[in-house]
Amino acid sequence: MKHHELPGHISEKLHAIAERGEKIRILFVCLGNICRSPAAEGIMRDIVDSRGDSQNWKIDSAGTGRYHIGDLPDRRMRVHARQRGLELDHRCRQVTQDDFNDFDLIIGMDASNITNLRQIAPSPEAEKKIVAMADFFTPGSRYDYVPDPYYEGSEGFELVLDLLEDACRNLYDSAS
Repeated sequence: MKHHELPGHISEKLHAIAERGEKIRILFVCLGNICRSPAAEGIMRDIVDSRGDSQNWKIDSAGTGRYHIGDLPDRRMRVHARQRGLELDHRCRQVTQDDFNDFDLIIGMDASNITNLRQIAPSPEAEKKIVAMADFFTPGSRYDYVPDPYYEGSEGFELVLDLLEDACRNLYDSAS
């Protein structure tokens, strides 16, 4: 399978981590950590588990806001994910400056998340860990961000899951 073409610094970083035999540490981030980022976490866990590779990955999610700390993901997202065989049991948490030490890539779902993450980053080096989820979309996608399904109907949740499945597969493939 041809590897997804990522921006050079991301691809190089993932390959260097893998070559050192270290875990690839990924943090998915959205606003409230109740829809997009826990879904990305669940999808990514499913991909690495299905390929017998979970020992090589550390996967988590968080939100830039503090609205839902300690809550399960949105019930609608859990229902739509469950229809795809995914159980989203993550407890919502807020991004901290320590996350920039604990993760290799911090992946924001949209431009607002990226802006918020840049404000939280404790240093210019830490800021280099921030990337957009859209960087992992298959070329030709109509989207350049992961839309927030919170105020949408079923179609919004399904679209987000489709986009995240594509991006997470590409992320995994680019690192292996």
